[in-house]
Amino acid sequence: MSSVLDTSLISQQDREETIRAALWESFVRVEVDHHPLAGEISVRMELGSVGPMRICSAQSTAVTVRRTSRLAREDAEPAVFIGLQMSGTSVVEQHGRQCVMRPENLTVYESTVPYTLHFGRALHHHFLRIPRAVLALPDRALRDVSAVPLGPDNPVARIAFRYFADLAVSEDEFSGAHAETVTQPSIELLRAAVTSQLGPSRTDRGALEDSLGLRITHYLREHLADPALSAPRIAAAHGISVRHLYTVLARSGISLGDWIRSQRLAECRRELAGPGGRLRTIAGIARSWGFTDPAHFSKVFKRTYGISPRDWRERHRPEPSRRVSGRQTRMSDTS
Repeated sequence: MSSVLDTSLISQQDREETIRAALWESFVRVEVDHHPLAGEISVRMELGSVGPMRICSAQSTAVTVRRTSRLAREDAEPAVFIGLQMSGTSVVEQHGRQCVMRPENLTVYESTVPYTLHFGRALHHHFLRIPRAVLALPDRALRDVSAVPLGPDNPVARIAFRYFADLAVSEDEFSGAHAETVTQPSIELLRAAVTSQLGPSRTDRGALEDSLGLRITHYLREHLADPALSAPRIAAAHGISVRHLYTVLARSGISLGDWIRSQRLAECRRELAGPGGRLRTIAGIARSWGFTDPAHFSKVFKRTYGISPRDWRERHRPEPSRRVSGRQTRMSDTS
């Protein structure tokens, strides 16, 4: 559920720090320089999320937003931002480029590289933050398209603008299970908008190789529950040898067998603790995430988390409600 920051409810002397704290806590660590024409800062900002995507919808008096070199270096979770210009104009700077953003333009920029956003008269913008790891685009592609306006003349960018603008104002409708259904289409649409801007000539072997590690880990997550997931199958799906597969994963510090096992265990752990954890057997949950031997699963689970799957599930068993307890008490009193 989104939260709203409206500076009309905040004293003027506290507004700058309140805005900065809200952004640092919920969206991105940036320096904010306000330039109100009338000498008064005015901001309305909605902050929310859909799955792994964070959303900030803002209207403000004139402002400059800076992601400094220090803040970029300290980034804990590399991300890609989408900026949607709703009205007026702004200027985005990154990688030594400047682009002028006009209504119905979108652009992307990276959290790990310094950037500056200039809103000279007023700000009316939607910002979306997507983890870099889930986008699976080569660094070179993002570098070449960042701080480049993607406008209505690009039909894919035009669709993407409308989609993300609608998502930004209706994110409350996409919670829980709905968030999962909208996340992957959002990522695919952004990926399509970026690659369409670069053109077909850029989909060369080098660009594909740059993104191979990201595409492999994405494939692993998509097929994590398949007990037949194996190195030969993964390599064949990406048109590479098993040896090259291990080389690519090693660059990212991934040991294939350990990674798959840890991810499967994490999913079992999450499901056992969830509301549906008692509706299925422990062996059934383990099988659904690729563990075919229940005894082996229990042994590995306990070795990893220091607790058995059964005890973990019992620890997260919901307490009976007071209403039910009260009813049982009354029944026992009358028996």
